[in-house]
Amino acid sequence: MINRSASAIKRSQKESLLLRTISQLYHQASRDDVDLQKAYVTRVQLSPSKTLCTVFFYMAEGKEAFKSIVSKIALYKPSMRKALAHEINGRYTCELAFRFDEQFEKTERIERLIDSLATEPKTAD
Repeated sequence: MINRSASAIKRSQKESLLLRTISQLYHQASRDDVDLQKAYVTRVQLSPSKTLCTVFFYMAEGKEAFKSIVSKIALYKPSMRKALAHEINGRYTCELAFRFDEQFEKTERIERLIDSLATEPKTAD
């Protein structure tokens, strides 16, 4: 049985709500910009004080391509924060930071490796 504290449950619920809301907002913002359509939100992470929300993005083109569009994404930060404040009831609206998700690449690599091992024919010893 997993014993999770109430604050940990609340944190994961808030992160889930933030992920869903930010993903929807980003999707709306990226409709008219082809460069922004290449990146997508993979996960969010709240700081321990819940004042900073780091939004992780992934692009198939890699980290350098993300660096070229992060300034465009940052232009949407004020409107995203305002929409978050409207959607999520809370005393404060967290600051947003945008980062490239390197963990997503590692996860994809591991999953491909596992898939390749699963499809290999088994040899009799």
